[in-house]
Amino acid sequence: MDTSMDAFASDASAAPTRALATEAVHAGRDDLAELGLHAPPLDLSTTYPSYDTRAEAARIDEFAATGARPDGPPVYARLDNPTTGRFETALARLEGTDSAVAFASGMAALSAVLLSRASLGLRHVVAVRPLYGCSDHLLNAGLLGTEVTWTDPAGVADAIRPDTGLVMVETPANPTLAEVDVRALAHACGSVPLLVDNTFATPVLQRPAELGARIVLHSATKYLGGHGDVMGGVVACDEEFARGLRQVRFATGGVLHPLAGYLLLRGLSTLPVRVRAASATAAELVRRLTVDPRIARVHYPRIGGAMVAFEVYGDPHDVIAGVRLITPAVSLGSVDTLIQHPASISHRIVDASDRRSGGISDRLLRMSVGLEDVEDLWRDLTQALSAGPVQAPRREPAARA
Repeated sequence: MDTSMDAFASDASAAPTRALATEAVHAGRDDLAELGLHAPPLDLSTTYPSYDTRAEAARIDEFAATGARPDGPPVYARLDNPTTGRFETALARLEGTDSAVAFASGMAALSAVLLSRASLGLRHVVAVRPLYGCSDHLLNAGLLGTEVTWTDPAGVADAIRPDTGLVMVETPANPTLAEVDVRALAHACGSVPLLVDNTFATPVLQRPAELGARIVLHSATKYLGGHGDVMGGVVACDEEFARGLRQVRFATGGVLHPLAGYLLLRGLSTLPVRVRAASATAAELVRRLTVDPRIARVHYPRIGGAMVAFEVYGDPHDVIAGVRLITPAVSLGSVDTLIQHPASISHRIVDASDRRSGGISDRLLRMSVGLEDVEDLWRDLTQALSAGPVQAPRREPAARA
């Protein structure tokens, strides 16, 4: 079997133009027929034999100097792996970028981006709230030696400094589903790279690189995996930026396990079908929630999607305690529907005043809609909404983020 890195490391820009659904099924698998295979192989090797140490030394020197994937067979699993490489190739094709670099988690991926920029002396980050709670914490706490300036999209250009290495935004945002005009923001960034966290939208609904973003971040744990059984992160970007990320990954060890790469590649094959089906159900739940007298406000992005956020008049903790079919749990993007209270869980680590300024109300609930029947979901949700006493003051208009 051909285990060379060349077998899957094809440049996304060289790929023929194919529909997203087709790419989701075939990207990263183009060489399988030549190998006499139908399903992608799972390579669990941590190391690979080499009898030519001079050639091996030259390849390692080249990687250390440039971060380019080694030609020929793999060297060591912390440097690269054929199975995770297939996932990287497929995700790059879906996002329309040259390359992608996978990590053990979404936070490991973001950390690598920050470390890569800091290594160039560019430690300042401009960020737009809200972000995922741990992303917010990582930036605000300066754990990697970075300094952050928080601003709204209109203030990004003025916030950029000579040492600004990155502008970061999440759209639709976690958990309010607020949206940002990526094209306008990329223009405001000038030469500073714009990172867009595309976890909620996925490339099915939004391709930030086509709108001017240089870096596209995913918590692959969510929709890309899609079944709540794999953890990973991935950055889609141009090859120049990818080389720096590979160097950081090799040095820090935040590699994606090959089994996770295998599961993520499998998850991509059904990504368009899952996202579109869950989005249709979410849109119907939004329609019903918008006219429900127990709901103060509904947040749903213009681009659609399977994420719904809503503020209740009653106690949100009673709603969480009252669901039976819907799972009260953190995370999102699984085939089953999940609900959580951001102020208590996903954004608890963010200071309360920062949560409020970012639009994260204490009565806000975030729901990741899965693939169940809409009537079953609505039956469970409506009984949970009636679980506690409801105080309904003047009703606020529904909002589309």
